Amino acid sequence: MNPKALVLTGFGINCDMETQFAFRLAGAKAERVHLADLINGKRSLSEFQVMAFPGGFSFGDDIASGKVLANMVRYNLGDRIQEFISDGNLIIGICNGFQAMVKMGLLPAFDGNYEKQDVTLTFNDSGRFEDRWVHLKGSLNSRCVFTKDIDRIYLPVRHGEGKFVVKDDAVLERLKSGNHIAFRYVDKNGNPAGYPSNPNGSVDNIAGICDKTGRVFGMMPHPEAFLHRTNHPAWTRENLPEEGAGAAIFRNAVEYVKENL
Repeated sequence: MNPKALVLTGFGINCDMETQFAFRLAGAKAERVHLADLINGKRSLSEFQVMAFPGGFSFGDDIASGKVLANMVRYNLGDRIQEFISDGNLIIGICNGFQAMVKMGLLPAFDGNYEKQDVTLTFNDSGRFEDRWVHLKGSLNSRCVFTKDIDRIYLPVRHGEGKFVVKDDAVLERLKSGNHIAFRYVDKNGNPAGYPSNPNGSVDNIAGICDKTGRVFGMMPHPEAFLHRTNHPAWTRENLPEEGAGAAIFRNAVEYVKENL
């Protein structure tokens, strides 16, 4: 069975086509679905095994990045999304999608509570939009389905509000002890480092987190933007494999669905 992936679109989301392509490259039947069609019942989450909140500038980043999208989804689709998760399905949020997920409480979802907000993403310490490539290190202890067997990965970021912050120190300790942290920013040698290796000032260099099941995941860097060697800034200077490293994240999701759903 080829898993079916829903890629959310509409209202300023602008990385939907790349995300759809990434899932198709990984072997999924990926379809872009407008948020309005989910809300009015023209389409149903029950048709799919994976849902993606892509990057972009939903609602023009008014109020705060991802906040309007988060409220629109939460108050119109919240129950259906929780049922989707309970059925064992997967959700990924990338950049603006990650911002929306944390602001509606889908992550980190301590104690299975997908409505309480304990973390957020806010303005970069640099005070400017960051458009650069960064090194990430995966956590071997993470349950995250999407990052399975990924030790190191090199991906682009492009955001103005990517600084991951927590409500208090207790939340950070729960993220660590519960193995919720899936990716951290590191330097080219794999060591934690400050700016520009950590492009936004995120606490504990956190670049991506998951829920306790490992099936709900969000990250600020863009894996859908590195699917082919020509996406890499050094593609004319280095002998790179044809497939970009970001493809592994989507392939992990597809393989999980094939094996478990």
